[in-house]
Amino acid sequence: MRRKLLSGLLYLLCVAIVQAEQDKTAEELSRIQSEISQANQTLSENQEQQGKLMAELAEIEKQYGITVVSLKAMEKQIAEKQQKLRKVKDETNSLSSDIREQKTALEVLIKAAYAMGKKDKLKLMLNQQDPALSSRILVYYDYLNKDRLAKLDYILEAQSRLTALQLEQAKDNEILEQNLKVNEAQQKLLVDTQAKRKELLALLEKDYSSTQAKLNQLQEGEQRLHKVVAGLQRFNFKEVIKSVFDLSSDQPFENLKGNLPWPVEGQIVQKFGSRRMDSRWDGVLIEASEGTELKAVSNGRVVFADWLRGYGLLIIIDHNDGYMTLYAFNQSLYKSVGDQVKAGEVIAAVGKSGGRDQPGLYFGVREQGKPVDPLLWCKQPEPGDVG
Repeated sequence: MRRKLLSGLLYLLCVAIVQAEQDKTAEELSRIQSEISQANQTLSENQEQQGKLMAELAEIEKQYGITVVSLKAMEKQIAEKQQKLRKVKDETNSLSSDIREQKTALEVLIKAAYAMGKKDKLKLMLNQQDPALSSRILVYYDYLNKDRLAKLDYILEAQSRLTALQLEQAKDNEILEQNLKVNEAQQKLLVDTQAKRKELLALLEKDYSSTQAKLNQLQEGEQRLHKVVAGLQRFNFKEVIKSVFDLSSDQPFENLKGNLPWPVEGQIVQKFGSRRMDSRWDGVLIEASEGTELKAVSNGRVVFADWLRGYGLLIIIDHNDGYMTLYAFNQSLYKSVGDQVKAGEVIAAVGKSGGRDQPGLYFGVREQGKPVDPLLWCKQPEPGDVG
């Protein structure tokens, strides 16, 4: 009996221990699951935050590019208006000087006419003592009258022109003042945009501080570009717009291999296939100053002109028959989708969009959607330099 009771107690104790251990394990499992859930939520929030930051960066860099283009256009207008005002001022000064000279000459004629006027014209005509002298005096008299009238007409016309020039100058001065105010506002917008971009880049750098995070970002950008190119490759632009643009004069792109010009002058700092973290460059990176104009390497049509994650402001030109050229990290885009461009035509400006801290141009060539070395397609540069 005692043995049975002892066995029962021992069994109950074992059950209690097992139950306690199970409860502890369940509690630990629940805690771990909670931590995993929290970590996933944090990761999701981070990704969402990163997505928001990247979207904001895209808008800021687009706005920056638009502002730069607008600012350049305004500065050009201001320069043209200032040049016009200088010409108007020079013409006004010249005209004023002419009027003064004509007035002085007119005064001389008036005095001469007044002196001759003391002798009545009729008396001169009836003077029979010296008919030759009378004839000469009458001719001179008519000459003075005609010259005086001509000078009066010139002065009146010059005064009218001078008044018009003065009105034009006043109007141009008003427009110039307005342009200068707009220019000042755009300069401020540019500075504010640069400051916002700097803040965003600092936040993104914090989020992507680890090597793995930067690698993931890089790979994601490459995948996005691959999808864009693949999608464009499937779309037959030649068939769609051949009725709009004349394609007959375009030399086949493949015939230009080895003779294409470079889109911009500069040094190649990253060659095709060189290491890019755990990836490879599928184009070349050309070092160039921010704002430098870059040109299309051949005739074609713009099939993409927008901001793309990892590449910033990107423009892609289709050259028919499966060939495309890509120009990325731009400051501003001067062309839109559907625009036809000629070889050597300015299409964008070098920048550091896409979150870069140094200006430069990514230039890529695609053959049937696959990256190929631009050095095989463009003219052989001097050591290190292109363009």
